[in-house]
Amino acid sequence: MFTENKELVATPIEELSKLANDEKIARTSKALEANGIQTLIAETGADAKRLFLELIPEGSEVFLSSSVTLEQLGIVADVDQSGRFDAVRPKMYAMNRETQGREIRKLISAPDFAAGSVHAVTEDGHVLIASATGSQLGPYASGAGKVIWVVGAQKIVKDLNDGLRRLNEHVVPLEEEHMQQLYKVGTAVNEMLIVNRATRPGRITMIIVKEELGF
Repeated sequence: MFTENKELVATPIEELSKLANDEKIARTSKALEANGIQTLIAETGADAKRLFLELIPEGSEVFLSSSVTLEQLGIVADVDQSGRFDAVRPKMYAMNRETQGREIRKLISAPDFAAGSVHAVTEDGHVLIASATGSQLGPYASGAGKVIWVVGAQKIVKDLNDGLRRLNEHVVPLEEEHMQQLYKVGTAVNEMLIVNRATRPGRITMIIVKEELGF
């Protein structure tokens, strides 16, 4: 749990935010594929955005989780504001949470596509996603028809222990600062999803980008 400290300034931990080299990316990609997660490699953010949009037919229903990575790439604007897709978030934000809570839960729980980023990827092919609200975890785990994650190569770590350390020591302070700046509220690791293996072939795709994106 974190306090609402408006003066908070987070300092990235270098060893937990260093871009993986090509060898490590290739090793991680191979492990992810072995665990049922289709993996694409993008040289740049622009390449990653192109690959992302190629995976989703126009008119598809898409739920984007909150993601600095997708914001940086302009994917949020393309999906939620362009009119080319059946975007879930604008619908959700237009609804009354007090009187339409059931409708909101149903709307976000089983979209055709759910997309966002993750907080750590291990070299042996496991994925860690943490959340303050848990809203994206259900669709990621089983609810969404397909899942797309766009991941900066600085998020690759050796194993689950390093993944948890990256999450708690690196990501949380940066996200705390981010949330304070935007909304004057804090954050916490209230719920977590660890994906060891994708049980439905072709359901999950990860785009690893050879750039630092997100936290």
